[in-house]
Amino acid sequence: MRKRLTLGPILIAVLLAGLWLDQVIEGMPWPFDLPMLGFDGSAPAAVIVLPVMLLIGGLGGRELAIMLKAKGVHASRLTLAFAAVTGLLASTPLFANLSSKSDLPGDGSAGLASVAAAMVLVGIVHHARTRNSQGAMLSIGAVLFAFVYLGLTFGFLLRIRFEHSVWVLVWVLATVKSCDIFAYFTGKAIGKRKLILWLSPGKTWEGLVGGLIGSAVVGGLGLALLTQFSSFNPGGTAGMAAIAGAVVGAAMGLVGQLGDLMASMMKRDAGLKDSSSLLPGFGGVLDLVDSPILVAPLAYWTLAVWA
Repeated sequence: MRKRLTLGPILIAVLLAGLWLDQVIEGMPWPFDLPMLGFDGSAPAAVIVLPVMLLIGGLGGRELAIMLKAKGVHASRLTLAFAAVTGLLASTPLFANLSSKSDLPGDGSAGLASVAAAMVLVGIVHHARTRNSQGAMLSIGAVLFAFVYLGLTFGFLLRIRFEHSVWVLVWVLATVKSCDIFAYFTGKAIGKRKLILWLSPGKTWEGLVGGLIGSAVVGGLGLALLTQFSSFNPGGTAGMAAIAGAVVGAAMGLVGQLGDLMASMMKRDAGLKDSSSLLPGFGGVLDLVDSPILVAPLAYWTLAVWA
């Protein structure tokens, strides 16, 4: 607890500072003029967010390789980090711009499918180095899982940033993580009924309810503020936005808890408590982003419908 309370505020402060800087830089004069990538002489969105997420994806790929190795799967930290980073880059509008504006036939979806096929080849080549056919399908599947889970799925957060202001991304992250925080403290205070004893003994039904209430409150308040003080407006008054935000916030909180349980299932399968010890009190990178990863597609499509 002491480590969490010490490191947590520092991580939040660094995150907010980086997101604020990302918003400030967007639109400023840019030395690179690459029309094929959509650079028109001004700084694009996600100048800070993109490299940070690539770092998180790479570190997450390394942690995933450690978990898979614990299960006897031939997994390389470098290969899975590469697959995760490739998936993140492939999920961005920059990749779609490259696909659509190049002289090559096809569109963005064809390009993405080609990258996915290339990841299969990477998995085959990686396992072939062992000169043993045993475990080949698991090894190839590991590369594809890193590409999809840490790349394409996590990449929906990048797409949100490219299509909206950074404060919309802040709202999504704050709503998801507030469920984790409220669930943790509610469970510690009054938790009695175990949620899923065989999977996550520390989680309780009381904690889940507290977490959903927390994400609903933060989601509603956050969307009302966005409607009032930013260019993002899903329609209606701030009061209507608060109600919609509360409903969506609770949904994101629930999906985020499913993401957390999914990560717990993988760690238990590997016989590990945490994905790593990189972040004292929190575990590894995967322990920190397991809930936002699964929420990212839901948040993106919700925002797309509102927009």
